[in-house]
Amino acid sequence: MKLSRHTKILDLIAKYSIDTQEELARRLADSGYNVTQATVSRDIKDLKLVKVLGDNGVYKYVQSGGRENNSADKNFNSILVSSVINIEFAINIVVIKTHSGMAQAVGFVIDSLGFDEIIGCVAGDDTLLCVTKTEKNAAFLADKIKLMIKS
Repeated sequence: MKLSRHTKILDLIAKYSIDTQEELARRLADSGYNVTQATVSRDIKDLKLVKVLGDNGVYKYVQSGGRENNSADKNFNSILVSSVINIEFAINIVVIKTHSGMAQAVGFVIDSLGFDEIIGCVAGDDTLLCVTKTEKNAAFLADKIKLMIKS
């Protein structure tokens, strides 16, 4: 039941901008999972969800990628900030343009973050292609990476 609920939570936060535990509990209930606020709180901790500022100026839950080393976070963010030139998506593919020779490093960072939206990545010299499950996932992933670079 817990694994099923966790999968549903990840699905819900990928589809909706959920900003409170109460909203998450309500959406879970609408999906057939009757949970308490305490259970939702534990699930958020177990899944290592964090709140990030959405495009609409409201914070929302996203998956942090499971990384706990702050130093690694800074190094990953530094690689993204210094290497990425542009991010676009088309249908279910996110195209990340990088400085020459940096696509594989950016690909390593993206893979290390463990985004559930990604099926796989292919890196060339200055371009990284990330294939996602859906067009909505591609848009969400592109926005998530752009937010990481801005912060």
